[in-house]
Amino acid sequence: MRPYSRADRVGELIRQIIGETLIKTIKDPRIKTVVITEVKMSPDLKEAKVYFVLSGNKERIKQAKDGFGQATGFLKRILGQELTLRYMPKLSFFYDNSFDYGSRIEELLKLTKTNDGSDHFQVE
Repeated sequence: MRPYSRADRVGELIRQIIGETLIKTIKDPRIKTVVITEVKMSPDLKEAKVYFVLSGNKERIKQAKDGFGQATGFLKRILGQELTLRYMPKLSFFYDNSFDYGSRIEELLKLTKTNDGSDHFQVE
């Protein structure tokens, strides 16, 4: 038995290919500095949800989504050359806010420390 489903393996390949394409080929400054964190495939491999992160504010995130909207056809063409799939999946791009959430949790944990480095909470 394989440890990952086919959808997981195809999603990882798509993540790698799009990531390399962004680094080597894409010239659009809106998406040039984006990092692809994950690709979730539907079980039938017809839809791919591509999650990305970038530093910046909400306006930069919106610009990146617009950039991906314009680059979708190009990215699908690159994927078609690299992958041997019967159907090319529909690509949808989403901002991955898990990094923002993790940073916020880290900030809150730092606030629970006192100046001497000990925790406010004592475990007995």
